Amino acid sequence: MPVPVSQMATVASYVLGQKLRGRKRYPLVLMLEPLYRCNLSCAGCGKIQYPKRVLKDQLSFEECMRAVDECGTPMVSIPGGEPLLHPEIDRIVEGLVERRKYIYLCTNALLLEEKLDLFEPSKYLSFSVHLDGLEEEHDASVCREGTYTKAVSAIRAALDRGFRVTTNTTLFSSMAPERATAFFDEAMKMGVEGLMVSPGYSYEKAPDQDHFMTREATASFFRRVLGGGRAKRWQFNQSPLFLEFLAGGRDLDCTPWGMPTYSVFGWQKPCYLLQEGYAETFQELLDTTEWDAYGHASGRSECRNCMVHSGFEASAVEEGFSSWSGFVAMARAWLRGPAVPAPGAEPVASETRPAAPGPKRGDRAAASAASLADAFRYRGDVTLHLVEGGEIAGYVTDLREKEVRVWETDGDRDRRVPVEAIGEVSFSGRDPAASHPVIGREPAASQVSEASSSR
Repeated sequence: MPVPVSQMATVASYVLGQKLRGRKRYPLVLMLEPLYRCNLSCAGCGKIQYPKRVLKDQLSFEECMRAVDECGTPMVSIPGGEPLLHPEIDRIVEGLVERRKYIYLCTNALLLEEKLDLFEPSKYLSFSVHLDGLEEEHDASVCREGTYTKAVSAIRAALDRGFRVTTNTTLFSSMAPERATAFFDEAMKMGVEGLMVSPGYSYEKAPDQDHFMTREATASFFRRVLGGGRAKRWQFNQSPLFLEFLAGGRDLDCTPWGMPTYSVFGWQKPCYLLQEGYAETFQELLDTTEWDAYGHASGRSECRNCMVHSGFEASAVEEGFSSWSGFVAMARAWLRGPAVPAPGAEPVASETRPAAPGPKRGDRAAASAASLADAFRYRGDVTLHLVEGGEIAGYVTDLREKEVRVWETDGDRDRRVPVEAIGEVSFSGRDPAASHPVIGREPAASQVSEASSSR
């Protein structure tokens, strides 16, 4: 089942329209995160690691539609958390279909079979099912046994009902190339529309920081997976120029504005993988972000090894429409498969780069640029001790030059505290990732049950 021609035509006309208007920076896909709570606690993801106060919250239907209208992209991806936990997810999808947006509802599929009756099959709706390889690799990645079997059952049920289904795979250094190849074969046998794939990125709130690949290791890995003409036997639901980039056959830089993220905190600067604050409107995001400070060319250390889909898929689309040579390369790759360099004699290992030690629960420090930055990066609640007395406990959602934005543990969703009013910072809350469970246990049952109510 191929991607609808109407979707490809809509995206192409949108990109060409932006170019005719002379817009240098324009979004391609809105990443709409209606909530952070989840029924899994994956080692490579940091969303479930937010405090309970944050996990209880969610975007309203009206907030979701306002963000979609404000951004104006032809496609909307709905990640999370687990979007199927949102009590209005069917209404959100219905609102997007009415706006003729092409939707990728990202799900771990644990709830998909029981929720299928909430949705109607449509060319605008695809379920993007998270599968990080075959059963052994996937269950290890999501830290719970049995999830692969349940997800495959849900995929087949959705396909039988006439829904569009893709798989969404994040690959880590623990994956062997031959196992990835076997998984792609198996996914095609399931009958999914296409595969979406990305190397993992060292998301700083994730518990596991040891299995993210460097750029060199990523290219080595994908040459072994996609080379020898193998890529032609699989159908990918992404630009073939992005696949060439993954295998080191094409040089692209990040387009951080291409897939902006909107969540309960607002518009994230600059992408969902970096915790650098939020803007209140999409226009503010465009106008106030120093876009040249991101991507490989910037020399920024956090961007050095990133080759993730959300940063470079839009770059590949731009490459295909920016010149005749790019268009010809894209057309050739669609017809013949991506051009993949031959692998070297030995695969490139991905070195382990231990994360710098951060503050621990119970630590306390005088207010400074460094301690406030630590408070912003901390995965739990902190307490801000005010100069004139009193204190504010909560999760720091944003750090600006003159103010700190806090979600109070018991109180306002978004309280703003002047930096000059803060005397000390204490790391008072539990770091939810400090004791991340191992496979075979119920990863986040207590967090999900306690955070299951809406605001």
